[in-house]
Amino acid sequence: MGNKEIKLINEDGKRIDGRLFNELRPIKMEVGVLEKSDGSAYIEQGKTKIFAAVFGPKELHPKHLALPDRAVINCRYHMASFSVEERKQLGMTRREIELSKIIRHALETVVFLEKFPRAGIDVFIEVIQADGGTRVAGLNAASLALADAGIYMRDLVVGCAVGKVEGKIVLDLCDIEDKNGEADMPIAFSPRLDSILLLQLNGKLSIEEFYEAIKLAKEGCMKIYELMKETLKKKYSYVIMEEE
Repeated sequence: MGNKEIKLINEDGKRIDGRLFNELRPIKMEVGVLEKSDGSAYIEQGKTKIFAAVFGPKELHPKHLALPDRAVINCRYHMASFSVEERKQLGMTRREIELSKIIRHALETVVFLEKFPRAGIDVFIEVIQADGGTRVAGLNAASLALADAGIYMRDLVVGCAVGKVEGKIVLDLCDIEDKNGEADMPIAFSPRLDSILLLQLNGKLSIEEFYEAIKLAKEGCMKIYELMKETLKKKYSYVIMEEE
């Protein structure tokens, strides 16, 4: 972080990719993209591209891991070897294992696990191209895939990253901002529960900057939340029309 040779914000206040400080990258979403899964989603956020697939609820194996009063979510966040500039080694890294765990915790908060005792729900997140914000975009894809699988949820989990770049709090960092900025703070938010389900901070922010970042991240989450709901409506609106 802190490479002063790279100018991340120009004299007009525009960021290195031409965005304003509070502007999201272009986002494309789709659900039901993988035939072999019970639910699936695809998200593009800028140059970041991610698939998510959900299998279940189904009988949990091995059976001794089953819980009598609720389902168990198994989550795997994985970056493909070709997703980054320097080829990533095969297998799960420590970072991927950590992110799998925190994404699972965020999803457990909104899924009605008690509806599926002794069952297992598998969530796979596959990053095929990484350009910043992969954990939150992956979480958004997983949330959409769960909804596409018809799993009961209190709300969609929506994630967005904020950060500090050349002294300015900015929304939805791309990779070069993430690597060269002063701070990066991904959050996951449930609008219906009005609750932050995930928050990580890499770097330093003052108390004032922290609250400014939270406010900006929530605004970004709400914009993504509306896109997620529209994506689901687009696929399932015909079901509502048929019922009417």
